[in-house]
Amino acid sequence: RCESLVEVYFQLHQQVMAASTELGAEVLPRLLERFNEVLSSLVKSSFLVEKQPPQVLKTQTKFQASVRFLLGPQLLKASAKPYMVRADMVTEKQARELALSAYSNTLSESTGEIMHNVVALETNPTSGTCCANFKNVLLKKIKRCERKGSESVTEEKCAVLFSTTVAVTPSNLSVHLQVLSLPIVVIVHGNQDNNAKATVLWDNAFSEIDRVPFVVAERVPWEKMCDTLNLKFMAEVQTTKGLLKEHYFFLAQKIFNDHSASLEDFQSRSVSWAQFNKEILPGRGFTFWQWFDGVLDLTKRCLKSYWSDRLIIGFISKQYVCKLLSTEPDGTFLLRFSDSEIGGVTIAHIIRGKDGSSQVENIQPFSAKDLSIRSLGDRIRDLGQLRNLYPNTPKDQAFGSHYNSEWVGAD
Repeated sequence: RCESLVEVYFQLHQQVMAASTELGAEVLPRLLERFNEVLSSLVKSSFLVEKQPPQVLKTQTKFQASVRFLLGPQLLKASAKPYMVRADMVTEKQARELALSAYSNTLSESTGEIMHNVVALETNPTSGTCCANFKNVLLKKIKRCERKGSESVTEEKCAVLFSTTVAVTPSNLSVHLQVLSLPIVVIVHGNQDNNAKATVLWDNAFSEIDRVPFVVAERVPWEKMCDTLNLKFMAEVQTTKGLLKEHYFFLAQKIFNDHSASLEDFQSRSVSWAQFNKEILPGRGFTFWQWFDGVLDLTKRCLKSYWSDRLIIGFISKQYVCKLLSTEPDGTFLLRFSDSEIGGVTIAHIIRGKDGSSQVENIQPFSAKDLSIRSLGDRIRDLGQLRNLYPNTPKDQAFGSHYNSEWVGAD
C-alpha cells in the first residue's frame, strides 16, 4: 500500500513538473514544498518496529529487535554506504515530548546505556524487505526517573527509540525517521519480574491506541479485567479451556474483598491499578496479581492437562468448598488453588464419622516443586481417603489417564 502511494506521488510530481511553466513562479514552489511534506509524512509512517524488544527487560541481558522500512527497497537506491539505525532508551517523559512534536525533534540524551546499538539498514533482494536487525543488543544500565509518590521502579515505563536519517531518491529529500517500541519495564533482578509483568499487562490491555505515551487508565471496568485475566490465562497455560463465570465471581470477591455482593453487583464495578497490584490482600503478604501470577505459573508448569480436562475447579473459596462438600458422601474431594500460598494447589475432601458427623479437610498445598517430584495424579492415587471427584466421578475414572504406570519393585 505504501509503495503504490509512492507511485501515485511520483506520477503527480512528474505532471506538476511538466506543467511548471503554466503554473508559474508563484504556485510551483508552494506545490513542491507541499509535495515534500506529503512524501516526508508517508516515508516517516512507513518506518516501524517489526520485532518488539521484550517488554520486561533485564539489565545485562542480551535481547533482539528489528525495525523495517517499508519504502526502503523503493526509495533507498544504492547509496554509497548503508544507513545506520540507532537504538536508544527513552523515558516516558522523553517519549511524550517526541510524540507531541510529531517525532520531528531529535533525542537530547539516552536514558540508559545500550551496547551494540547501531545497526545497518539492509535491503534483502530476495524478500524485497529493508530491515535493521538488532541481534545481540544489551542494556548495560538504566537511569531511573523522578518517581511520583508511592510509585515503584517496576511501575516506571520507558521505550526503545529507533532512529536514522535517510536521503530519499530521486528528490534527495533528507528525512529523519524515528519509531518507538512498545512500553518496556526495566528490571535489575529476577524478583522484580512479577511486578514488571503486571505493569506491562495493564498497559497492553487497557491503553488506547492513539495516546500520549504511555498514559493508561487508573481504573477499568471489572468485565474488561475478566477478559484480560482469561486471555492471559489461556495464552500462558496454552489451553483452550478458559475461566468460567463462577471463577470470575471468586476472583471478584478476592480483588474487591467483598463476600456479600452478587455476581451481578460485580458486573457494574470498576477495578483500580492499586487493587490489582499495589494493595496487599487482607491477611496476606502479597497482591492480587502476585497471587494470580503464581497460579498461572503453577498451572503452566504442572497442571495444564488436569486444567484442560476440567479436573480442577481451582478458583473457589474455602467457605464455598465446605458448602459444596458438606452434603456429599465420605471421600468426595475437589481441587482448589491455595489462598494462603503463592502457586499452590490443595485438595479439599470430606470425612464422615460413624456417628454421621462430617468435616472438610484441606490437605497442605502442593507447590510446583512438590509436583515435579511426584505428579498430582499419582498423589491422588496414593491418598486412600480420596474416593470421588466432586460431584460424583470415581477418582480412577477421572484421573486414571494421569497416573504414571509404575513398576513396584520387591522393596
